[in-house]
Amino acid sequence: MKLIKYFLAVSVIFSGSFAHADFYQKERSYTVSITNITKGVYFTPVLAASHSRFLKTFTIGEEASDEIGAMAEGGDVAPLSELIYQSGLANTVTQSTGLLGPGETVDLQLTAGRWDVLSIAAMLLPTNDTFVALQGKRFPFRGGITYLASAYDAGTETNTETCATIPGPQCGGSPFSPEDAGEGYVYPAPGIHGEADLSVKAYQWQGPVAKIVVRAN
Repeated sequence: MKLIKYFLAVSVIFSGSFAHADFYQKERSYTVSITNITKGVYFTPVLAASHSRFLKTFTIGEEASDEIGAMAEGGDVAPLSELIYQSGLANTVTQSTGLLGPGETVDLQLTAGRWDVLSIAAMLLPTNDTFVALQGKRFPFRGGITYLASAYDAGTETNTETCATIPGPQCGGSPFSPEDAGEGYVYPAPGIHGEADLSVKAYQWQGPVAKIVVRAN
């Protein structure tokens, strides 16, 4: 009888351990809510991805990839989305549609494994090559978690602030300037200077530009 009780106890311990391991390893679905917290800037379609922590789409102080440049200058997230997908390190890659105005929120659905991280990116309008980004942030185990996302300059186009070189509803200019190499590296965005067609009063920001709430479904 004691031997039977012993084996039953061991069985319970091991079954509990396996269930615990499964709890840590299984995938979960998440709702990612992105809110534009600027007073006058719009976001182009927002790209969101769950992926391995070993994947980075940009590094501050280093040259931006062509894919980051396409997103930061023209709001085209397709090349960046394809880059993440083709890396073999992505779980889910998705994007919103249309522009996200000041104070507006968009919800995106992602699936993530236990060790996946979250990255988000979108161009800011009207700017030459500024983008909002969140890179390599953890998903909540349960419940929710809130992040504030900053703006970065891709360094792929000079900040002329002329409407001729800025796409979008405020300016309607050219999205790309192939002849302009910009500063050559990614750095924290300095905001709007008001040196040409862009008004500091209308478009300037300070601090984070987006609030991102991640909730486990």
